[in-house]
Amino acid sequence: MPDGEIALELAELRRALEVGLARIDGQLALLVQRSDQIDKDVEELDARITALERTRWPLPAISTLTGLAALGIAIWSAAGR
Repeated sequence: MPDGEIALELAELRRALEVGLARIDGQLALLVQRSDQIDKDVEELDARITALERTRWPLPAISTLTGLAALGIAIWSAAGR
């Protein structure tokens, strides 16, 4: 094989390698962008869940206090008779 043909083959291989690497770089950049978006979405969901948990905590306490108040009224009513 003459040197000119070898040089052409090497140039084609180099071009093919550069195109492949550019495609891989583009795909990796897209994956990084998607990962960043997913991280942002997870953080937003975590904040929403935390906010929901904060507003929900008084419900069991209110039901307990209501039950105790009913028990107190029942005892007071029974003691008054």
